[in-house]
Amino acid sequence: MKKILVFLSLIIIAGCSQAQDAAVKNPSPSIQNIPAFHILSKDSVYITNANLKKGKAVMFVYFSPDCSHCQRLMYELKPHITDFKNIQIVLVTFTQINMLKMLKEFHRDYVFAAQPNVLMGTEYPDYKIQRYYSVATTPYIAIYGRNGKLVEAFDKSPKVPELIAAVKKAE
Repeated sequence: MKKILVFLSLIIIAGCSQAQDAAVKNPSPSIQNIPAFHILSKDSVYITNANLKKGKAVMFVYFSPDCSHCQRLMYELKPHITDFKNIQIVLVTFTQINMLKMLKEFHRDYVFAAQPNVLMGTEYPDYKIQRYYSVATTPYIAIYGRNGKLVEAFDKSPKVPELIAAVKKAE
């Protein structure tokens, strides 16, 4: 019994020390401001903060092209795209550059290619945005007002009415 207790104690101590190491290596930064970003679009063009229009609300969506939750969210947003016409949408993924075909297909199927307010690209290989938001699951959404300050963030896929309400607050 004593050996089992010692063994369990060692496991707990090891787990706690690893959790502390992870917190030190990846500190959770404040997400109150729009992050600096550098993403490669499906057309192999780099997009940065300079591509954002000043004084306009921004919605970051961190997604994966093969994520069923992300696909479902985009499908559900399609009929409501006019509710998002006054906000800049930045779709960011971690997909490797050699998989830009997936990005093109996602854009074609879900992102309303004709919408001028949608920017999309991959942040591979640096993952700065993923670390900035401490993204654990996709889709992750952060909405910023015209002043560049956070209005609301969703660490899991929100219901469309919740998202529309947050966008209205940001405008």
